[in-house]
Parts: sequence; structure tokens; C-alpha cells
Amino acid sequence: MVYPIVKFGDPVLEKLAVPITVFDDELRKLVEDMFESMYAAHGVGLAAPQIGISKRVAVIDVTFKEDPEAKIVLVNPEIIHTEGRLTSNEGCLSLPEFREKVTRPRTVTARAQNEEGKTIEVTGDDLLARALVHETDHLNGKLYISYISALKRDMMKRKIRKLVKQGEW
Repeated sequence: MVYPIVKFGDPVLEKLAVPITVFDDELRKLVEDMFESMYAAHGVGLAAPQIGISKRVAVIDVTFKEDPEAKIVLVNPEIIHTEGRLTSNEGCLSLPEFREKVTRPRTVTARAQNEEGKTIEVTGDDLLARALVHETDHLNGKLYISYISALKRDMMKRKIRKLVKQGEW
């Protein structure tokens, strides 16, 4: 099932997501639906709050379906190590049409559980590192725009308010 993507302004995006304690068919179905929703929206990562579900689960596929082995499921993730810095354009499915330069760690290691409840560690560089931090941030109620200047953030929010007024957001 493809869920609609929740856009900036929805309170679910700004609150701490609830930890997962039950690893069952319902969770596996949610993960499957999240991959389907992410691909339908042309994204490389998706956190449950982005589909209106306040649970600590995220999915990532930086190959966008090219490598089925590259699919990552993160349940209750935490970033345990970062290294280096990389500034690059970043976007978000919950902020469509907007991209800004954001500095993130170049290398990231996250510890999480998979959909079966098994503890995993994922280390990634560049785009995967960015996705690991970006999606974990979502689960902590934080969006990438909190890393840009206040001026750029205010300009973006003004544009969004205008889009909301026009019924286009």
C-alpha cells in the first residue's frame, strides 16, 4: 500500500517517534508499505512519521531499486559514530521542491534493529551516511531545515505558507 507523504507543517514530523517493541507481521507489512511509498515518491529514504505514523522505523535504499541487497530497515536506530564532514544539497520528501546545502558527517555508523528485532550496525559514506542521519533525525522530530541558516529557513517557510494559502501544499 502506498501512503501519502506528510508535508512540513504536520505536527507528527516534529515529535519524537515511539520506539518499536513488537516485531510482528504488522511491522513487516509497515516496512513493505514504506519501501513502496518511498519508491512511489522517488525517494531514497523514508521515516514512518513521513507517512503519519509516529513509530521509530525508517527504510533506506540509496540505489533506488537497482540493488535489492542495498535495502536497509532501521528500527529504533541511533547514530553511534560519525567521521568527517561533507556539504551537499539535501532534500526531503516532506519538503518537496526544496533543496539546500547541508553539512553532515561523511561517514556514519548507526545501530538499530531490523524488522525481525535483530540488532544490526550499518556504516555508510556520503549519500548513505547522509540518509542514515536524515532518517534518524526524522524519528527524533528534526528536519534538515534546522541545519540551514535562519534566513534561508524563514524564506522557505514563507514560500510554504504562500503555497498553503494557494491550496498547493
